[in-house]
Amino acid sequence: MAPRFYADLPLAAGESVFLPAATARHVQVLRMQPGGLIRLFNGQGDGGTASEGEFEAVIDEMGRSDVRVTIKSYKATQRESGHQVHLAVGMPANDRMDWLVEKATELGVASIQPLMAERSVLRLKGDRADKKIAHWRGVTIAACEQCGRNRVPVMHEALGLTEWLKALPPVSGEGAPLRLLLSPTAGSKPLKQLAPLPGPVVFLSGPEGGLSAGEETAAISAGFTPVSLGSRILRAETAPLACLAWLALGEG
Repeated sequence: MAPRFYADLPLAAGESVFLPAATARHVQVLRMQPGGLIRLFNGQGDGGTASEGEFEAVIDEMGRSDVRVTIKSYKATQRESGHQVHLAVGMPANDRMDWLVEKATELGVASIQPLMAERSVLRLKGDRADKKIAHWRGVTIAACEQCGRNRVPVMHEALGLTEWLKALPPVSGEGAPLRLLLSPTAGSKPLKQLAPLPGPVVFLSGPEGGLSAGEETAAISAGFTPVSLGSRILRAETAPLACLAWLALGEG
């Protein structure tokens, strides 16, 4: 099967285009040659009603830094989750956030909001924050190329939890996402008791050590319902993925 790449530009059958620099580098790393076939996706589809899909293209030219291709055909392919799930996560430290972002993308997450809470080990600001967010966006793209998704999840800028909660819109209106707080505290509803979940969902999950009591109170005041995943305490990078996997299994 032809290798698959993300190309952040409008695409249409019959057009000849130069691939974006990052995509061109990936093609060159594979030492592909003119005449070789590749598959492209852009998260935009072909601009028509069949907005989910990928393009087959043939390589025309391989320059030192440029790759030109001709788009041969477009195939509408729906691979998105039936549930639009947004993760708001207290960022785990070291490479665990990379792993969370990669696996969440494979499991169909629509967006990821990195958060800094009272107990967060990883704290980002300035150039370091910009570099981390750009890196995680690259992780989502690579995961989409591998798993077959045609829509790259949105990776938001890192925010403080309090700042993020204050900026949330009121919980009202048809189609507003259901807000769920992953919490091991007594009184949290087992997630399975809420099935089937209606419409879009926002899962809020804490960092290593979880959210503080004050942070949980603030989240509940912002419309989040505490839910649990069972009697075991899952790691900061595992709990959000368990929610996504649970929803994916429910879709069959």
